[in-house]
Amino acid sequence: MPDAITALARWLHLTSVVTLIGGILYARFVLYPASGGLSPEESTGLENRAASRFRPMVFTAMALLVLSGSYNFLYKNPRTALYHALFGIKILLVLHVFAVAILATAPNNRRRARQMFGAAISGVIIILISAYLKGIA
Repeated sequence: MPDAITALARWLHLTSVVTLIGGILYARFVLYPASGGLSPEESTGLENRAASRFRPMVFTAMALLVLSGSYNFLYKNPRTALYHALFGIKILLVLHVFAVAILATAPNNRRRARQMFGAAISGVIIILISAYLKGIA
């Protein structure tokens, strides 16, 4: 049974990462540039509607990431100092993505595209660090 729980926790974690980071990447590099051809009112309306629809997914993904990530971290073998140092950097970047995702999905945010760009960069770095940590674990 513990193997099934571990597999479920890993699946929830990966699905939540894909939802959060994938949504941010899509919004920043597809939706916002595509809305540039609209009038300012239409563009703002589209961005606000997209953000309001994405917001519940952001909170759900964040909650599942915290729960599954905590399980994944607590139920693994002891790690090296390098692992913990990189893990700490990863958590700081995760907190950045969480904060930006909350701010960027707020209504009438004029800095949404810029915030999403920073979160997208942090998200890609998080995935890179995670891949490395998986290899040294």
